[in-house]
Amino acid sequence: MENNKREIKISVRNLVEFILRSGSIDSRFAGKSNAVEGTRIHKKVQKAAGPEYATEVFLKHTVEYDEFLLTVEGRADGIIKRGDMVAIDEIKSTTAPLDIIDENYNSLHWAQAKCYAYIYAFDEGINHINVQLTYYQIDTEQMKCIEKTYHFDELKDFFCQLVDSYLIWARFMYQWSIQRDQSIKNLAFPFENYRKGQRELAVAVYKTISGQKKLFVQAPTGVGKTISTLFPAVKAMGEGLTSRIFYLTAKTITRSVVEEAFAKMRAGGLKMKTVTLTAKAKICFKEKVICNPDECEYARGHYDRVNDAIKDILEHEDQLERTAIERYAEKHRVCPFEYSLDLTEWADTVICDYNYVFDPQVYLRRFFADNSGDYTFLIDEAHNLVDRAREMFSAELYKKTFLSLKKVTGKKSPSLSKILGRLNKCMLDLKKQCGESDFLIQSSIPREISIWINHFVTECEEYLITQQGSEGYEDLLQLYFDALAFIRISELFDERYVAYTEKTNDDVKFKLFCVDPSHLLGEALKRGKASVLFSATLLPLDYYRSILGGDSEDYKMYLRSSFESRNRCLLIADRVSTKFRNREKSYSEIVKYIKAVVNKKQGNYMIFFPSYAYMNAVYNELMQDCPEMDVYIQTPDMAEEDREDFLGIFKENPKKSTLGFCVLGGIFSEGIDLKNDRLIGAIIIGVGLPQICLERDIIKDYFSKKNNMGYEYAYMYPGMNKVLQAAGRVIRSETDRGIILLVDERFSERGYQELFPKEWADYKRTHINLIEKQIERFWTDYK
Repeated sequence: MENNKREIKISVRNLVEFILRSGSIDSRFAGKSNAVEGTRIHKKVQKAAGPEYATEVFLKHTVEYDEFLLTVEGRADGIIKRGDMVAIDEIKSTTAPLDIIDENYNSLHWAQAKCYAYIYAFDEGINHINVQLTYYQIDTEQMKCIEKTYHFDELKDFFCQLVDSYLIWARFMYQWSIQRDQSIKNLAFPFENYRKGQRELAVAVYKTISGQKKLFVQAPTGVGKTISTLFPAVKAMGEGLTSRIFYLTAKTITRSVVEEAFAKMRAGGLKMKTVTLTAKAKICFKEKVICNPDECEYARGHYDRVNDAIKDILEHEDQLERTAIERYAEKHRVCPFEYSLDLTEWADTVICDYNYVFDPQVYLRRFFADNSGDYTFLIDEAHNLVDRAREMFSAELYKKTFLSLKKVTGKKSPSLSKILGRLNKCMLDLKKQCGESDFLIQSSIPREISIWINHFVTECEEYLITQQGSEGYEDLLQLYFDALAFIRISELFDERYVAYTEKTNDDVKFKLFCVDPSHLLGEALKRGKASVLFSATLLPLDYYRSILGGDSEDYKMYLRSSFESRNRCLLIADRVSTKFRNREKSYSEIVKYIKAVVNKKQGNYMIFFPSYAYMNAVYNELMQDCPEMDVYIQTPDMAEEDREDFLGIFKENPKKSTLGFCVLGGIFSEGIDLKNDRLIGAIIIGVGLPQICLERDIIKDYFSKKNNMGYEYAYMYPGMNKVLQAAGRVIRSETDRGIILLVDERFSERGYQELFPKEWADYKRTHINLIEKQIERFWTDYK
């Protein structure tokens, strides 16, 4: 007979660690076993174990309660059958000497293995079963096995005590899920009416989740992308089509918009726990991030207090955003960052940066270890994911670091210093191979550098354990982690990568560069069951679907702007060339266009340039001609406070015109929301092409060979995306009015016009003798 009770699931590992954990956070270096996964070692031990050793055996046990079912599941590393005797094997890698490891070394290791032993013994009706812990010493590659025999009743008592301790948490999850799903059932769309395109998008998102597909969406500003993707995802959760939503974005400000959307739905009766993850450096209570019990009172005893902190916040809060997390973390004296990661286990929706799903170094393994979760990924600003993915899937090393640390370690560890010297020599050899050129591109990783990087990691371990606090320690630790990243990325290296050496000033860089991230992104998207990737500038759609890991079977959707086209005046000044060789001649022409736009209506304007040099040259020209103008300039490396001050100059109802000179693709060309008359015009100089550089040319050469689209993939598409983002700053609501002026002869070329959104079909060409009349006519229509 089928049991219709709701099922609560937890893995054996998570159950053991959650109930039995104690003590302090201590991120001081303790060996590679804490820094890298033991997958390779597990496979090595399992392979050597022989035919009687069954590997990665899935085990599951369900306990029935009055209200719900609690299922505990996981994979045992090994099950060994020797005649009538069965042993459950749990493999652990370690850097600790084997002679100090005995049966009391780590109680959590026994606990995990005993859970598997109980489940297996229950399923097979066995009265006695052995539990074996296999410790693999990383440095010596030796093993030590500790084996104990347990009676079934002993294991049953242990397992039941563990599950009973978890029962309060399971009951909370059950009761919460009932409340949540009932609230979702009754939830109405949180606005009186759907905007143009919203219903279509919501239906497409729901269909994508229910069909476990991928959807790529071009949805301009005004469609209401956040609520149009969240609402159907929430509805799908209420129907059991997804267990958790991950809303991924590149910018903090977008996370605030998501929180506001949930607040709106909660006002309509929604019961949902949402957690927003904040970077460790930002949320840490200490001036310097040092995670160990000697330096930080929040790390000291963290695990003794954190479960109480989790219970407290879950009982009183639904929106677990930064200020709430900090408040409860302070109350319970726990680390706010680690606390926030734990809260993701109890949240229905996780709002976070891309790297928590995609980055091979930091993605949330608690969810994505085996790609078995029925999760939904809502990926906002998806155009940003292309270059972010290239960054996440690449790794680089510098010659100067090897040389400086060779000198620092010379007396303390001659053997480590020698290895650093060999790595320095490898870099010198690569530099020589560059010859007269500034770079060398290779389709494979030079064997010698791989060998010595692995030697470095091994030799560095003991030094980092014994020399804490010594000169150069932090730099060496950073190099160690860089080397580990290099090794991880080298395991992903294939025909979609190149290895390149580049001379940079007085240094040499060696990089494993992910040219085409599509395959790795596609693999990462398999960590969920459904993905919706959307942006106001996901054009051309076929390009983004391909480069972001989709294929021809995945859905794509184009939505037109919901704003009236008559609200903006789109002009193209195509008699000006902003190509690099012609820039000096263009300064005075651009100044004339700026004056023509600004003189026809008092207000706030942004002018976007392809580079700081170009921007500063035009600024100087403008100041000579119109010194009375209020012009503010973006500067490189602006602090957060400086950015806020810059945006603060764009006030409503300005007393005089204000101009902001900005760089295309920079911090002010996307993600800012200056509604009403805080911004009434944008002048975009050039087609936004990225600066010519080695990596862009590598991308161009790769895709020229792959699909004859090298220039488009490397320069044209990324450049036009910047233009579309900058233009999108002007009209942010139904009542906004504004001018968009595109200045470059290339905007009239067919190739660029094919990249225009459909709603740009009404653009008008202009020139310096015509523009004032066109602008005057536009503003006159709205008087």
